[in-house]
Amino acid sequence: MNRNSAPDRRRILAAAAGWGAAAALPAHAWPWPRGDAPKHPQLIVAVFPLLDQIIKAALPGWQRRHPGVDVQIITRQYGDHHTAMTTALSTAVRLPDVMALESSFLGRFAPGRGLDDLAQSPYDIGRFRSRFVPFAYDQAINSRGQMVAAPTDIGPGTLLYRADLLAKAGLSADDLTPSWDAYIDAGIRLKATTGAYLISNAVLVKDIAQRSGMQPGEGVYFDKDSRVLVNSPRFVRAFELARRVRQLKLDARIRTWSNEWAEGFRRGTLATELGGAWMVGQMADHVAPATKGLWRAAQLPGQTFVSYGGTYYAIPRQSASANKALAWDLIQWLTLQREQQFSAFKLQDAFPALLDTLDDPFFEQPLPFLGGQPGRLLWRDAARQIMATPPHKQNNFADEVMNAELGNVLDHGKNIQQALADAERLLVRRATR
Repeated sequence: MNRNSAPDRRRILAAAAGWGAAAALPAHAWPWPRGDAPKHPQLIVAVFPLLDQIIKAALPGWQRRHPGVDVQIITRQYGDHHTAMTTALSTAVRLPDVMALESSFLGRFAPGRGLDDLAQSPYDIGRFRSRFVPFAYDQAINSRGQMVAAPTDIGPGTLLYRADLLAKAGLSADDLTPSWDAYIDAGIRLKATTGAYLISNAVLVKDIAQRSGMQPGEGVYFDKDSRVLVNSPRFVRAFELARRVRQLKLDARIRTWSNEWAEGFRRGTLATELGGAWMVGQMADHVAPATKGLWRAAQLPGQTFVSYGGTYYAIPRQSASANKALAWDLIQWLTLQREQQFSAFKLQDAFPALLDTLDDPFFEQPLPFLGGQPGRLLWRDAARQIMATPPHKQNNFADEVMNAELGNVLDHGKNIQQALADAERLLVRRATR
C-alpha cells in the first residue's frame, strides 16, 4: 500500500534480501546449473483469487528491476488451487516457480519434502526473522525445523458488533469482551431486547474457544509429537460454550457466507460476528455495505488472540532451478518491501505480516464502516499477541472431525465427553499417516 517514503526500491530490497556481497547483484548472480541465465525467463506464479490482484499491482515495480522477465499468473479458486498444488508437488508436473498457500493448508504441505527450505542457503530467510510478525514466521516451520514458506499477510481475529443493537439493549463492548460467559450473558439480553441473534452459528464460538489456554509450541489438535489433544479441558470448555449458545437459542444456525448469513447482517438480525480483521472490508464492500457506520470492533472475548487465515509464498523443490533466484526475489518483493506490503493492505485488506509496517500512521486512520473507529490499532495489538500454532498434516481433517462431533452434541444431544473420546480415537488412527 503505497504509503511510504520508500527512498529507493532497489536499495530497500537489496538490504532486505540479505544476500551479503551478492545482495545488489542482478538475478543472474544465482549459480545457474548450466552457467548462464536464460535470456528471456518466465516465472509461473500459482495463486488463488485476490492474491492475483495484489501480484499484478506489484509487478510493474518488480519488472523494472528485471526487464524482460515475463510473469505468468495462474489463478484457481481457493480449493482448486490447493488441490492442484498438492497434485503438482506429488507428481512434479506443471510445477509453478512460486506458489501461494493459505495458512490452514500449511499443515498439509509442511511435513513433506516438496518445498524448498527457505532457512537454507542461498535463501537464508532466518536473517529476516525479526522483521516478521513472530507467530506468522513460526507457523511456517515444520517439525524438522525447515522454513517451508514466507509469510505475506495475516488475519488477526476480532469481534465485530452492531453498536446500535447493543445501545438498544443498554449494552456496550465492555459487556461482550471480559469472558465467554459475559459474551453469552450479553447475548441473552440482546435477544430479549432486540430479537437479534448473538451469532450466526455456535460453531464459531467453539472454533475460537478451543484455542484458549494453548501452551507455547502446542498445536490446536496435535502436539509436536503428533499426540492428539482433543480429549482435554479446553475442548470440553469450547463444546460446553457452543452448547450453551445453542440451548439458549442465541445462534441463528446458519452457515457463514450463505445468503441467510448476509441477509442477517443487512437486516440487523445478527448482532455480532467473530472472524478476521479482513471481514470489515468484506462487509463494507460486498456483504452489507448499507450498514456502514453501525458496526464497531473489539478484541475477542476473554482476551483470546487468534489468527483467521493468512498467506504464504513457497518455492517447490523440483521447480526449474534456473528460475529460483527470480522466484525468491519476487517473494522478497512481496513480503519484505514495506511499500508493497502497504499496497496489498490498501488494495485487498491484506493485513501485513511485516513488522516494519506496524508503526505507520495508517493504522490510526478512522474506518468509516466502523463509525470512524480506528480499528486497525486493535488488530495491530492482537497481531503482536497471537501465538503460533505449529502446522500438522491432519489439521484440516481434524477440523472436519471436531465439527461433526460438535454437530452430534448440538443437534442430537450426544454427551460431550463421549464426543471428544470418539474424536480422539479417530484422530489417533490418522495422526501418523
